[in-house]
Amino acid sequence: MSPEDIAKLPYRPCVGVMLINSQDQVFVGQRIDSPYDAWQMPQGGIDPGEAPSDAALRELGEETGITPSLVTVEAETEDWIPYDLPHDLVPKLWKGRFKGQEQKWFLFRFHGEDSDVNIETEHQEFSQWKWLDPQDLPDAIVSFKRKTYEKVLADFAPHL
Repeated sequence: MSPEDIAKLPYRPCVGVMLINSQDQVFVGQRIDSPYDAWQMPQGGIDPGEAPSDAALRELGEETGITPSLVTVEAETEDWIPYDLPHDLVPKLWKGRFKGQEQKWFLFRFHGEDSDVNIETEHQEFSQWKWLDPQDLPDAIVSFKRKTYEKVLADFAPHL
């Protein structure tokens, strides 16, 4: 695909979840499909007719095994935050239909124990997980998502 073709594509509507524990550390998972350090917060697409907040809770459960009863919603981003995929990834992801994702982010406070986290879900996305201090988050993320994560951190700073 040419850069011009990619520029014409829409963004995929998506949600992201910043899950924080009682020490204000952020959950990140290492993508199972990447041989490189590719840590990220839970995220995923919004199903047709699904509210973003419902999608965020669903994605959290699908990726971490954490149930809605173990979290409270502390905040959400006012705006949708887009990011573009590197051009070489566009044809490989989502059948080349999107140039990137436009995400509504939610800040969830985790009230459970580490033992409540189970990344070995039906459609496992993470090979491992850990808690990170918020200031360490941007350096752990793939470069093309870094600005998005910095924006999410800035938006949620009053809650961290």
